[in-house]
Amino acid sequence: MVQLEVRGLTKRYSPQVTVGPLSFEVMTGEFFSLLGPSGCGKTTTLRCIAGFETPSEGSIALGGRRLDDQPPHRRDVGLVFQNYALFPHLTVFDNIAFGLRLRKVDRPQIERKVAQMLDVVDLPDLGARYPAQLSGGQQQRVAIARSLVLEPSLLLFDEPLSNLDFKLRIQMRYELRDLQRRLGKTAVYVTHDQTEALALSDRIAVLSHGKIEQIGAPAEIYERPASAFVADFIGSSNVLTARVRGGDGAVTSVETEHGLALAIPRVADSAGAALTLLLRPERFQMAAAGNGGVANRFTARVRDVTYLGEDLHLRVLVGERQPLLVSIKNSKGTRAIASGDAIDLAIDPEDIHVLRR
Repeated sequence: MVQLEVRGLTKRYSPQVTVGPLSFEVMTGEFFSLLGPSGCGKTTTLRCIAGFETPSEGSIALGGRRLDDQPPHRRDVGLVFQNYALFPHLTVFDNIAFGLRLRKVDRPQIERKVAQMLDVVDLPDLGARYPAQLSGGQQQRVAIARSLVLEPSLLLFDEPLSNLDFKLRIQMRYELRDLQRRLGKTAVYVTHDQTEALALSDRIAVLSHGKIEQIGAPAEIYERPASAFVADFIGSSNVLTARVRGGDGAVTSVETEHGLALAIPRVADSAGAALTLLLRPERFQMAAAGNGGVANRFTARVRDVTYLGEDLHLRVLVGERQPLLVSIKNSKGTRAIASGDAIDLAIDPEDIHVLRR
């Protein structure tokens, strides 16, 4: 069931700067992310949904009810800000109770609802503390509780984890996703962090220059990107230009602009046609010596090795001119790889994706 419907949303700041038109739907209980680089229009879109920006064109509906002419406080949405936006002079209890008091909820109900929210965000004993006495993760949980206590139909998140350190950000991802699932709340989440979007979302809309490049589940966005921009923005990638050489059964033979011959899944393009290929670094495998029957097997020279604990990221050169990024697991057999080494690599034709735009 559709909870949020955005149709033709456009925001014009000048003839040269326009966001949209954007159209998408968010289903009831779905965690939907707007992902893209700075300046792509994701926060503007969120602010239009919240009522803090007025669209130049288009419509926004929540539960079938048009929001376009409604002020923010009548939209039945909760917004969690990047900088927490807690009142420093109020306790945790009073920060969470703030919206309820504005609605003139009676004191016994306020105490019950705030206590419930403190339990939901796992801060049951911190109601008397002030924001300055909390960690960043605890402050963000208070900000979430302040939105949830009003029981909105839609939760909006504007890069809520970007101010946290790396380990805390990872922890909060799990907590935020678990909380959203437990409560069954519909959520729209803005981020520029691709890993965050992949980890949290049911579906992702990837934005670029005020337009939607692709909407899909995380696996679809990553495995089958619709454009070179999405392929490059989501994860590490090798995007190669190649030409068709011919077809043989289930595969098509191509050659990259730097002379690397590859077999890819069968395409209908005729010989000489130009293609853009995506090869994810982690799809490469170390090929066993002497196993000449492996498809797409070639020798590469290691230019440098980046040690990342469980993974090794390699920059390699095939032949004289074809650079590639390769990611392999750190193991007894790979740990000794060093700059200048020759290694045998292979990639399955099914792991090569043809980009059509």
